[in-house]
Amino acid sequence: MKIRSIISIILSISYILFNILILWATLGWNVRKARKAFEKQLIRNGMAKKDAQRISAQYSKLKNDVMNTLKRSMRGGI
Repeated sequence: MKIRSIISIILSISYILFNILILWATLGWNVRKARKAFEKQLIRNGMAKKDAQRISAQYSKLKNDVMNTLKRSMRGGI
């Protein structure tokens, strides 16, 4: 292989990894904001704080499921 090909491969892989890192951080931040907003709305409508937190935990579970699916697909098997 030529040096140019190797450098191109390395740059492509690093670009993909960088984008996955940005996706992970953005998704985590958005889920955190959505959970807090959902909890506030439930509490405002009369639900107990503990129950609101338990229900809003499903957002985090869904995010984790999406990230695990992404990890599995990167490893080559679903």
